[in-house]
Amino acid sequence: MAPIPLASLPPTLAAPLARPVVPADPAALRKAAEDFEAMAIGQFLQPMFETVDTGHSLFGGGSAEETWKPMMVQEMAKQIAAHGGLGLAAPVYQAMLRMQEAHMQAGAGS
Repeated sequence: MAPIPLASLPPTLAAPLARPVVPADPAALRKAAEDFEAMAIGQFLQPMFETVDTGHSLFGGGSAEETWKPMMVQEMAKQIAAHGGLGLAAPVYQAMLRMQEAHMQAGAGS
């Protein structure tokens, strides 16, 4: 199938496709990679906290503790990620940069 020239598209469809490819801010990409790592760590931690008997804990368990527990787990995950984490952020960041570079090259070629 041959590519469709932008000139043959209606202006409402062609305008978003014709705009220049602008690289994403590297700091924003790094933050997204770190947020992804924190989310992944949170997913690893969640089952661990589901097995803990909180009825005899410092806060005594109850529905309020159950309500706040997911937020506590996510904040713990953010702290773990901020202090080195599992090492996921760096390869995710590099993959995002490669994808952006490929997108920029594809945009420059059209």
